[in-house]
Amino acid sequence: MRETDARRLKHTELTELRKRGVSAVQDGQRVTLWQKCLEYKDQPYSVGLPAIGGRMGCLRCPEACGRPPKLTAKMLAWIYDTVTTKDPRQMKFPFALWTSSMVAELVWRQFHIRLSKASICRLLNQLGLSPQKPLWRAFQKDPELVEKWVKEEYPQIIALARKQKADIFFGDEAGMRSDFHSGKTWAVRGKTPIISTTGARFGCNMISAISPEVPCDSCL
Repeated sequence: MRETDARRLKHTELTELRKRGVSAVQDGQRVTLWQKCLEYKDQPYSVGLPAIGGRMGCLRCPEACGRPPKLTAKMLAWIYDTVTTKDPRQMKFPFALWTSSMVAELVWRQFHIRLSKASICRLLNQLGLSPQKPLWRAFQKDPELVEKWVKEEYPQIIALARKQKADIFFGDEAGMRSDFHSGKTWAVRGKTPIISTTGARFGCNMISAISPEVPCDSCL
C-alpha cells in the first residue's frame, strides 16, 4: 500500500475528504484536479460530483459491514486478565497449564458463548498471547527472604567456613522415570502413533552438589 491509501484513514476522515472534494468542484475547480490531489480514481463517481448539490449527507463513508463480534471489549479484557494472572486450577480446571480447549470452556462458562478452537487461538494471538513452555517456580519462594539470606546470612556462613577452613557446597536431588514422556512425534493425521517400549518401569534418583568457589588456575 501507499502511504496515502484511503484504507488507512478513519471513516470520519474519508467523509470529510469527500465533502471537501464536492465543495471544491462546486466552487469551479476541475474534477481531474481534485482527483489528482486526493488520488481518487473512481471516474463515474467523480463525474457526478457537481450534481450532488447540497446533499452532503449522502457522502458519509459507511462503516465496514460484517458479522458483529461475539465478544465485547470488556469480555476480552476479562479473558486476558484471567489467562495471564490466574492458575487454571483456580477456575476449577484439573490441569495447571492453559490450553485453547480450556479457554473455550472458560468462555462458555462465563459468557455462554461457544467458540471453536481456531477462533480461540486467533483471539489469544490478537490479545498478544502465544503458547510457550513455562518456567516452574516453587510457590513457597519468598523473594524478600531470599534477598535477606543472600545479604545477611550467607556472608556469615562464608566467614564461618573460612574460619574453620571448610568448603561450601550446595546440594540438590533429582528423580527420573523410564515411563516419562514429554515430547511429540510426527504421524499420519487421525492415526495415533504407537511407540514400542518395555513394560518394566524403573526410576533413578540422583544427588549432586556444586561449590560457589572459583577454581584456581592450578586446579584447571
